[in-house]
Amino acid sequence: MASIRPWAQTLMEIWVFALSAMWLWFFIHNMTQFTDVFFKARALLMLFAGWLILIALQLLPLPLPVLNLISPGAGELYTSLGQLAFADQLSQSGVTLTGSLSLDRWATSLAWTRSLAFVLVFTLTLLLVTTRQRLRLLVYVVLYSALFQAIFGSYMTLSGVEWGFFHQKFAYLGKATGTFVNRNHLAGYLNMSLALGIGLLIANLTIGTTKRSLRQRARDFLKLMLSPKIRLRLYLAILVIGLILTRSRMGNTAFFASLFISGCLALVLFKHKTRNMVILLASLVIIDLFLLGAWFGIDKVAERIEKTNLQSENRDEIFRDASAMLKKYPATGTGLGSFYSSFPRYKSEDISGFYYHAHNDYLQFLVEGGGMGFVLVSLPVILALFTALRAMRTRRDPLMRGMAFAATMGIIAILIHSTVDFNLQIPANGVLFVVLLALAYIALYLRDHPKHHF
Repeated sequence: MASIRPWAQTLMEIWVFALSAMWLWFFIHNMTQFTDVFFKARALLMLFAGWLILIALQLLPLPLPVLNLISPGAGELYTSLGQLAFADQLSQSGVTLTGSLSLDRWATSLAWTRSLAFVLVFTLTLLLVTTRQRLRLLVYVVLYSALFQAIFGSYMTLSGVEWGFFHQKFAYLGKATGTFVNRNHLAGYLNMSLALGIGLLIANLTIGTTKRSLRQRARDFLKLMLSPKIRLRLYLAILVIGLILTRSRMGNTAFFASLFISGCLALVLFKHKTRNMVILLASLVIIDLFLLGAWFGIDKVAERIEKTNLQSENRDEIFRDASAMLKKYPATGTGLGSFYSSFPRYKSEDISGFYYHAHNDYLQFLVEGGGMGFVLVSLPVILALFTALRAMRTRRDPLMRGMAFAATMGIIAILIHSTVDFNLQIPANGVLFVVLLALAYIALYLRDHPKHHF
């Protein structure tokens, strides 16, 4: 279920912490070392460290005078709590009243450990993906994971069985969710995986000769049909089918928009552009959008988009009321992970239901982390995106250019999708996103090194 349940998230974190401890043990015993890519990404690591420090500060108990100075909204709330009705007696007893920047310290502590796991996954990717073979292995592992999700979700939807992760579905019936709970989050996962697969396809492109005989063309076609490229293209077709069957409006929009934007950037930035790459990008749109879309119901996605309006959606009302929270806690936020417990106090009567998230990653990071947190969490994404664009421009290695394309497309897809959803709040998607950030630096700086790295 994308590790959204506490037990699943805990297992993920334990595994990440164990891997990190294992690498550290090997480092202490001189069996591995820091990589050049790791040092090149030190700016991102420092920003991530600042993010972790800020969230830790949100948990610290602070005297109310100090809290009022840093975050008047939080100070006002803690002062007004019922247990502070005995403030006079406590003050006479010499007890200092305290509060924290976080309005929900338990939720923030859980969110901090999740953030630490994300940062460690980013770091481990930089430290362990040290060869071309490991890079390809990483991409294929993600592709096979996404392939399982797409096949499982598509089968459950098309067959009418409608089961999720060992339970019968009661929501999103008729839409593919895989083992995810929310179809939009499956769409986000498939988008990032598709970006990796397309990047690998681009890496496998060959530079065609200017003139070829009919016999040569026929021989090349037969080689293509028997090559791993066809299997990879088939994998991508299945992922697109799964994406379409999610019926996710912004998920499908983000895929085709990010493919178009990244394709245009590639045609501008790649120094050695081939006709094969242009044909590949065009075929992705033609085959995936028109042929597969026609068979598996892209028209239903388009119909959902056409019917979308402000009257039928609550996202604009959530944005309105959450913006009031931002005005109350502008600098340091309400505490990472605290949206679900803080938002009800600001929710207007025209919003029904309970919301765990803001349905907008930008807004949620602003509300929970404040302006300081938003800067610390957004700058790494911007730096990674520009690094991927640099790799597209400067690298001649086909694999590295392909991975640069993958990082660019995957980051753009999530940036688009995040305007109306919360993929980055989902552990599985958050982990894959930080892997894409790391791949941007790997694409630019990885060189096969003769020294052994564990």
